[in-house]
Amino acid sequence: MTAPFARVALIGLGLIGSSIARAVRAHLPDVILAGYDEDPGVRARAVELGLIDEMADRPGEAVGGADLVILCVPVGAMAAAAAAIAPHLPPEAVISDVGSSKNSVAAALRAALPGARIVPAHPVAGTENSGPDAGFAELFRGRWCILTPGEDACAEDVDRLAVFWAALGSRVEIMEPKHHDLVLAVTSHLPHLIAYTIVHTASDLERVTESEVIKYSAGGFRDFTRIAASNPTMWRDIFLANKEAVLDMLQRFSEDLTLLQRAIRADDGDTLFDLFTRTRAIRRDIVEQGQDVAKPDFGRHSG
Repeated sequence: MTAPFARVALIGLGLIGSSIARAVRAHLPDVILAGYDEDPGVRARAVELGLIDEMADRPGEAVGGADLVILCVPVGAMAAAAAAIAPHLPPEAVISDVGSSKNSVAAALRAALPGARIVPAHPVAGTENSGPDAGFAELFRGRWCILTPGEDACAEDVDRLAVFWAALGSRVEIMEPKHHDLVLAVTSHLPHLIAYTIVHTASDLERVTESEVIKYSAGGFRDFTRIAASNPTMWRDIFLANKEAVLDMLQRFSEDLTLLQRAIRADDGDTLFDLFTRTRAIRRDIVEQGQDVAKPDFGRHSG
């Protein structure tokens, strides 16, 4: 296919940035990739891996001549990253990002890049690993990429970015930023907050039970530890950037948890059974929509 952009600049070469680079190499081989990361070691490793055609020593150098710039940095670093490229940004370049919080990111980009052609985006994909070695070209295959353009966004820019993400294997959706943040607070941010809390609680109990919590970890707790191993800088920034939606969902969760507590205390098996039946159906819907697999142990290798 004809690439919607000829030269793409990636600012940040961790898991998502390096995965975009690999996916572009695999699916849009004619695209020239420029890159920058604030960590010199990451820049050197990305060059060793052959991820980037032109590695810059400064962010402004990376965006020169680019027609698409993607900021692949934690949401808390978006404003600084945008400000760093502002004096060097080509006027025709489309500016996007990969942040998990869209309202705050869009505001930060508009403030740092007035008049720029901004189309925020969020590829809903990732792992608990980080760094350029953690990326892989198939990360976005079959996963959603949500675009959250502002009312003043150019329709052609939105369409080109949608084509770009579809070429990398994503299923593309357009969403209003505030609605995105509410949806992701439920589906991603709150689960991470719960996972961090449960693993922290288990860590305290670990000392009491003389290592039995870790030794006898079953699949459920093991999955929580995988989520809780995610990048701490990224998730700190996400919770602060999307705090209103997260706090709203946390209040709802607390109320639902209280209902469960009451049902258990009252030996109300019917309430528990009805809830577990509804949640089981949600799991089946997720598998049917291709967002996970129903293989034993979720398709993971046990070795």
